[in-house]
Amino acid sequence: MLDPAAGLLLVGCLALLFASAALHKLRDLPHFTDVLQAYRVLPEGTVRLAPLVPLAELAVAAGLVAPAARFGAALAGAALLLLYAAAIGVNLRRGRRDLACGCGGPDDARPIAPWMVARNVALALLLTVTLVSWRERALSPTDALTVGGGAVVATLLYVCLDRLLGRVAPWTQALRGRG
Repeated sequence: MLDPAAGLLLVGCLALLFASAALHKLRDLPHFTDVLQAYRVLPEGTVRLAPLVPLAELAVAAGLVAPAARFGAALAGAALLLLYAAAIGVNLRRGRRDLACGCGGPDDARPIAPWMVARNVALALLLTVTLVSWRERALSPTDALTVGGGAVVATLLYVCLDRLLGRVAPWTQALRGRG
């Protein structure tokens, strides 16, 4: 069983991640549509449905924080993350490493990389952890500090790792003569 403080920390962080991802896409929807089209994984003409992606991410974010909707939101979020991982993986396999990942909004043009596939699979697995039964107990003020502090630390770690991996991967490829 999952402790409710740990569960709230997980769903809070993942809801923040999905809300942030949606807002990045909505900031410049035409740019996101171009990025999505460049992946060449959707049938011709369906890219016009690109606005549904950030709307789905917002729905996942909202659903994760609503206990009645959490199960469905966690499944939908895991499915989205696995779809993103598959789209990146397909294009890496095609040798199309110059595509913008689309992860950081219109101001972030990082190329796709294998670590992004692993990141999305790991995040999908974290979402599935929230599907297990939660132990019932009253939350204390200490739990609120734990969840709040944990969310801040987890967010900072995620941002740092994301930036580090985004900068280290091209550097190591250049050292190997692939960059």
